[in-house]
Amino acid sequence: MNLVYAIATLALIALGLAVVFGLLGVMNMAHGEFVMLGAYSVYVVQGAGLPFIAAVPLAFAVCGVIGYIVEWSIVRHLYSRPFDTLLATWGLSILMRKMVEVVFGRDYKSIDQILPGTVELLGVAYPAYRLLLLAVIAIFFGLLFLWYRQSNTGARIKAMVSNPPLAAAVGIDTARLARYTFIFGVCTAGLAGVALAPLVRIEPYMGIDYLLSSFFILVVGGLGSLEGLLIGSSVIGGSDAAISTLFSKTSGYMAVLSISILFLWLRPDGLFSRR
Repeated sequence: MNLVYAIATLALIALGLAVVFGLLGVMNMAHGEFVMLGAYSVYVVQGAGLPFIAAVPLAFAVCGVIGYIVEWSIVRHLYSRPFDTLLATWGLSILMRKMVEVVFGRDYKSIDQILPGTVELLGVAYPAYRLLLLAVIAIFFGLLFLWYRQSNTGARIKAMVSNPPLAAAVGIDTARLARYTFIFGVCTAGLAGVALAPLVRIEPYMGIDYLLSSFFILVVGGLGSLEGLLIGSSVIGGSDAAISTLFSKTSGYMAVLSISILFLWLRPDGLFSRR
């Protein structure tokens, strides 16, 4: 069950980067910082005495506003220059970490358990919140898959990704569509931060590990498909969990890094790719 949990949470974390990098070609180095903002949203909400669910609209609002400003002021000018977007968003990530550090300090923050207790599952006691999180992630990905495959907006995004000039010629506002795709990507990162906040230590530098994990998943799974995202999460999450259990956390990280290097060398497009 821990393996399923690791795969599901990794997929949720990497979703935002998969959307922005896979569909727009923007390597958002500030992806982990948007996850961090989602986690701090929970801390703010609990400090104000509000219920946990209030952190979801707060995270969407914060990430959405910042994402809009970043896309409007920086990213939209660099869509055809991927290396420049990498450098620009890397600088943005540093700025975001320092701003959070100024507001909240560098010390670790923790929040109260949302759903304490365990549930008996196949004779094994498992944390209730993790089971709830698995169910929510499964439903979220199912709805997202159906929406992307069947909605008119999903069809417009596919057209924009496949051939931007042709999509613009038939009346699709590609600039606006790209903007809202970017905002959706950073908002899903914030949602991942909200979901994981009860299970992790919250601090300004927590997003770095999430960025690396997301990048490894895209290297293995490929860009531009939910299938690739789920397969990449399974390979990375499964390898990390299995080897960390048998040996050590460092060994698990080294195994994940080795797998990613092999994929970059032997199969640079990953297992699934729209290209």
